[in-house]
Amino acid sequence: MFEIILSAFTDLLSVQHIMYMLVGVFLGILIGILPGLGGIVGFSILLPFLYGMDTTSALAMLIGMVSVIPTSDTFTSVLMGIPGSSASQATVLDGYPMAQKGEAARALGAAFFASMIGGLLGALFLSVFIIFARDLITQLGSAELFILGLIGLSMVGVLSGNSLIKGLLAAGVGLLLGSIGSAPATGESRMAMDIFYLYDGIKLVILGLGIYAIPEIVDLLIQNQRIAKDTTVGSGWTQGVKDVIKNKWIVARCAPLGAMIGAIPGLGGSVVDWIAYGHIVQSSKDKSQFGKGDVRGVIAPESANNAKEGGGLVPTLLFGIPGSGSMAVFLGALTILGIEPGPSMVGENLNITYTIIWSLALANVIGTLTCLLMSNKISKITTIPYGYVAPFMLMIVFFAALQATRSIEDLILLVVLGAVGCLFKYFDWSRPALLIGFVLAATVETYYYQAVQFYGWGMLERPGVMFLIGLMVVSFFVSVILKRRVAKRVSLEVDEVEENREGDVAAGGEIQRPSTEAEENPHRYSFITGELIFTIAVLAFAAFALISSSSLRFLGGIFPMAIAGIMLVSGIVLLWQLTNKNKQPDILTVAVTDENGKLKEDWTSLWKNFLLLPLFIFTTWFFGFIPSLAVLFIATIHIKVHPPIWKTLLITVIALSSLWYMSELLSLHLPEGYIMENFL
Repeated sequence: MFEIILSAFTDLLSVQHIMYMLVGVFLGILIGILPGLGGIVGFSILLPFLYGMDTTSALAMLIGMVSVIPTSDTFTSVLMGIPGSSASQATVLDGYPMAQKGEAARALGAAFFASMIGGLLGALFLSVFIIFARDLITQLGSAELFILGLIGLSMVGVLSGNSLIKGLLAAGVGLLLGSIGSAPATGESRMAMDIFYLYDGIKLVILGLGIYAIPEIVDLLIQNQRIAKDTTVGSGWTQGVKDVIKNKWIVARCAPLGAMIGAIPGLGGSVVDWIAYGHIVQSSKDKSQFGKGDVRGVIAPESANNAKEGGGLVPTLLFGIPGSGSMAVFLGALTILGIEPGPSMVGENLNITYTIIWSLALANVIGTLTCLLMSNKISKITTIPYGYVAPFMLMIVFFAALQATRSIEDLILLVVLGAVGCLFKYFDWSRPALLIGFVLAATVETYYYQAVQFYGWGMLERPGVMFLIGLMVVSFFVSVILKRRVAKRVSLEVDEVEENREGDVAAGGEIQRPSTEAEENPHRYSFITGELIFTIAVLAFAAFALISSSSLRFLGGIFPMAIAGIMLVSGIVLLWQLTNKNKQPDILTVAVTDENGKLKEDWTSLWKNFLLLPLFIFTTWFFGFIPSLAVLFIATIHIKVHPPIWKTLLITVIALSSLWYMSELLSLHLPEGYIMENFL
C-alpha cells in the first residue's frame, strides 16, 4: 500500500502532471467567473480533448478544473451579487454587502483561503474513507452494485430540484435518453427510430453541452450586459486570511459537513452552502451582522463548498454513482480514459485513486494562490460585455460537440438538447437529475443484467442486497424530510438575514421567492400553461419509450419499460398538481420570477435568442461551418455590443484563425456545407 501511495505522489510531482494541472486551473477560473456554468460545462468541453491523452495528464487537467471552479465562482458572488454557480448562492448574502462597503478584497481573501482549507479537508476525507472502507468495497458484487445504483437514482430524484415529482421525471428522462441505442443484454436497437446516427446512442459530451451550456449562453444573450460593473477590490487580503484563522473552528465544522453532504448523490452543490450558512447563523450568539457583511457568512459556505468535491468523489470513484452533475460528467471522462469506476478503484487502480486525491489537494492550493495573486486581473474579465463572451462560448461549444462523431448531426442533436435544457431551466426541472440519470442508465442496466445471470431472483436474499434495499427505503423517506427541513431552515435564515439588510441581496439572483403579487400575476397562469404542455411532451416521450420497447426481448426492453411506466404515473400526479389551484404554489419555480413577481424572461426573448442556433445549423449545412461562424460572430457582436466594424472584424478573424489552427492540430474535419461540397 505504501508503494502505491508513493508511486501516486511521484506522478503528482512530475513536470507534465503539474503543467496539465495548471491548464485545468486556468480553464476552471475562466469557467467559474461566468455565472451559471460550473464544472458540468467545463468537463463537457474538455471531454473530446481527452482522447489519446495519457491517464495521468488527463486526470491532472480534469481535477485542476473541478477543484478551482468552486473558488473562482466567488468573484461574481462578491463583486456583483450574482451567484457564480448553484453552490455559491449563500456567499452572496454577506460577500456582496462587504464589497459594497469597500471590503471586497477582505471577502475574497477569506473566501479563497477558506476554500483552500475546505478542499484539503475534502481530499483528506476521501483518503480516510478509502482506508477504512477498502475491504468492504472489494466484496461488492453485481447485485449490490445494482442496488447501489438504484439508491443513487432514488436520492437524485428526491434531492434534486424544488419538486419531488419533477426530480423523478427529470431523472427518468435522463435514463431513457441513456437507453437509446443498443441494449446491453441483447444488442437490440432501442428508440433509434431508424436513424443511423442514434444507433450508437447519445454522446455524453453533446448531452452535457446541450443541457447546460446552451441554456446559459442563451441567458447571456438575453441579459446582454456586463457580468460586473465595478471590479475595484481594494485592499484587505491579509485581513481576510486572518479572519479565517480567527474563525478556524467554523472551517473545522463546515468543511467536514460539506464533504459528507457532497458524498450524498444528488444533494451536493444544490444545498451544501445553505446548510453551512444556516448552521453558522444558527450557532452564532451575535447574529446582527449577518446579511450586512459578516465575514463568517463568507467563510462557512466557501469552506463547505470546496470540501464537497472530495466528498463527491467517494460515490463516483468507489461505486460508479456520481455525487453531483459535474461528477456525472467526470464519470464519463474516466470511461473515455479506460478507467472503470467501482471496486477496482481500491484494487488494481488504487494508484489512480491516490493520484486523484493528491491532485485534488495540490490543485486547491494552486487555484487559491492563483486567484489571490491575480485577482485584480481576473476580476477585470468580469467587465467584458456578454455580447463579446457569447459568440466565443458558442464557438467552443460547437467545436467540442463536433468531435463526438465529426458530423453535422452532432450540431443538430446539440441544438435539440439545448432546447430541452432551456425548457428544463425555464420550468425549474432538475438538470443534474437528468444528467446523472443519463450517466447511470448503462451502468444500472448492466449490473441488473449481470445480477440476474449470476444470481437470478436469489440476489434479493443476499445479506448485502437486503441491507442496501432497507437503506434505500429509509434514505428515501429521510431524504424527503431532510429536503423539507433544509428548505424551511434556509427560508427562515434568509428571512432573518433580509430583515437586517437594506435592499435586495442579489438583484437578478436565484434566491428570491415570489411575493403575494407574484402569485396573483397573470404571467403565472401563462407559465403554468406552458409547463402543462411541456409535461405532456415528456409523458409522450415516456409513452413512446414504453411502446417501442414492448416488442423487444425481456432483457432488452424491461429497463426502459419500467422507467417509462414510473414516469407516466409520476407525470399524471404532476399534471394533477398543475391543474389543481390549491397545489400550484407548491410547485411554482422561484427561479423564473423577479422581485416584482414577473417572469425574468418571457417566451419572446427566450426563443428569439435561441432561434439563432437552429439558424446557425441551417447555414452550416448550406454554406459550411467556418462561414456560418463568421456570420454568427459579426451579427452577435454588432447587435449586442455595437462596436466599430473594424473591431468586430478583428475579433472575428482572431477567433476563426484560432479555431482553424486547433482543427488542423487535432485533424478535425469541419463541415464544409452543401455549396462547398457540390459547386466548389
